[in-house]
Formats: sequence, structure tokens, C-alpha cells
Amino acid sequence: MNTVWYTYLGWIAAAGLLGFAISFIFAGLLHFPRRVFLIPYIILSGLFLYAFIQWTGIPFRGLIQHNWIWGLIGAALLALFLIKNILAQPVSQRAKGGSLVFDILWLGIVYGLVDALLLSVFPVLATWQAFSLSGLTVTLAGKILVGLIAVLASFLVTAAYHVGYPEYKGKGLVGPVIGNTTMTLGFLLTTNPLAAMLSHIAMHIAGVFHGPASVIQLPPHYPS
Repeated sequence: MNTVWYTYLGWIAAAGLLGFAISFIFAGLLHFPRRVFLIPYIILSGLFLYAFIQWTGIPFRGLIQHNWIWGLIGAALLALFLIKNILAQPVSQRAKGGSLVFDILWLGIVYGLVDALLLSVFPVLATWQAFSLSGLTVTLAGKILVGLIAVLASFLVTAAYHVGYPEYKGKGLVGPVIGNTTMTLGFLLTTNPLAAMLSHIAMHIAGVFHGPASVIQLPPHYPS
């Protein structure tokens, strides 16, 4: 594990730049269809996250097991809130049969998991590692402050990632940022990443059933 605290902040900046580059190049410029867009997004984000875990030596399995019951409770509560938002949006056509099963796996589970890891779990871990090294997380007040900084880090990475899409401009960023910040808070309050991971997956699966063409949580969308 690197012992220079500010290098973790560099990782956060790199995550924002990576997210923006992926959405801007493959959606904003090349207009890849949603299913195809996910190939470079998942590969590049997955490599980035794997490199971070290897570099830090964070025991991710232990993190999943810590307070896992609270993580499941947080995920269930967040999922109810997020699915309600999905159902309030216009309905569009969804796939059927084997194509629907593929969408549940690809657009729902895999897409939702990578989103949660990059936009919520990673910023919290990087921020916490940085300020743990500086000694700021020793006191309760310090922990609260670091938690707020982690939320800000998640906010910045989420905004950078979404602004690269053609559909999220100006006020269009508000929805994704609020939704993802809510899931980040779920991770922080339960101290278990399952709260963010499972709720994000549930949101994406609900979007698949409600109709990917009209659900804003399943970018990219292009004018017809």
C-alpha cells in the first residue's frame, strides 16, 4: 500500500477523467449502441478498478463481509426509492425472450455493478484510504468530515462521467448526481459496499423492464 496520502486523490482525478473519456468518445463522438458501448466501458473501468485494488491491497472480500446485513438492508431501502423513480418515467419497449435475459444480465447486473463500483464504491475507498493515512479518521468529527469529502469525490466522478454523454447537459446532470450520491451515502452509512452495489443493480434491472429507450439511468440515448 502506498503511504503518500495525496496519491489517492490522484486516483480519484484519474477516475473522473477515465469516465469522461469513455462516455465522450464512445457515446458522444462514436455513438455506439448501448449494448456495444458497454464493452469498452466495462473493460476499461474494470481494468482501472482492478489496478486500484492491486495497488492498495484493500481486502475487498473482507469489506463485503463487514456489516453485510446492514449492507443488505441499505440496498433494499435504496432500491425501493430508485425503482419508484424508474416507474415514474415514461414506458418504452423492452426486449423479449432470450434477448430480455441478456439485457437483464448485461444492462442490469453487469452495467449496474460497474457503475456502482466506479461511481460510488471506488471514490469512498480512495478518499478513506487517503485521509486514514493522514490520521484524520481517528476521531468521530474527522470521520464525518472524511465522509463528506468522500461524497464530494463521488459527486465529481459521477458528474465527470455523465457530462461526456450527449444527453446530460446542464440541468440534465442533476438526476444522475443525486441518485448516485444517495447510493454513496448508503455505502457510508452502512459501511458496506453492498448497499451501493445491489441497489444500483436493482435500479438497472428495473430500467430494463421499464424500457431502456426511455429510462435515463440507462445511457446512452441518441435522438431518433
